[in-house]
Amino acid sequence: MRCLIANAAPVPYALKQEVVAKLGDGFLYEVYGSTELGIVTVLKPADQLRKPGSCGKVYGGIEVKLVRDDGTEADAGEPGELFIRTGLAMDGYHRTEEQLTELSDGGWKSVGDVAYRDDEGFLYINDRKKDMIISGGVNIYPAEIEAVLHEHPQVLDVAVFGIPDDEWGESVYAVVQPKPGERIDLAEMRAFAEQRVAGYKRPRQYELRDELPRTDAGKLLKRVLRDEFWRDRATAV
Repeated sequence: MRCLIANAAPVPYALKQEVVAKLGDGFLYEVYGSTELGIVTVLKPADQLRKPGSCGKVYGGIEVKLVRDDGTEADAGEPGELFIRTGLAMDGYHRTEEQLTELSDGGWKSVGDVAYRDDEGFLYINDRKKDMIISGGVNIYPAEIEAVLHEHPQVLDVAVFGIPDDEWGESVYAVVQPKPGERIDLAEMRAFAEQRVAGYKRPRQYELRDELPRTDAGKLLKRVLRDEFWRDRATAV
């Protein structure tokens, strides 16, 4: 084997550690991109454990810009919607009014991901903008919480999303899939999260499920879980 390339979804840090331990530190590459915009960043083997949570740096002639809600460019370390300028970008979706978000100043397009950039130029994807939870007026990114819960040794997979809350608008909810043969104590899981996640981001409720819904390609269908809680609501936010 010369290399191992991971894409389509973030690789949990614990899994990266296992891969590096078994194969060495020169094999694993992680790629971030989309069908609409092509490959955007690459995280090289030397940075896999040095930059936990990063999807790497842009390559070639691709340009990226992180934009605040008010349209201004975000500073280093500050989340913003990720806009990309590349010759690989598609023009739009066929036979639908839904199109990519674009900036007015020349070819910048977005698929709705929120990210930040560190002082070395490495990108970190916070989450999909549409998956963001707004609780009490505060933006909460589920992917950050999911990454922490993935570190629990008995967790195989986890989905974090917002459910209706009459006081706060949304509250954080976590559905956890244990590893085969494992039994998770939810009180212990709550204590695990309390040590690692800021108070306003912690899941208020946990649920255990033997299996999480997925596409044929294996991607987690978080919206299916979320829709169970919003079905009888006039709005989904």
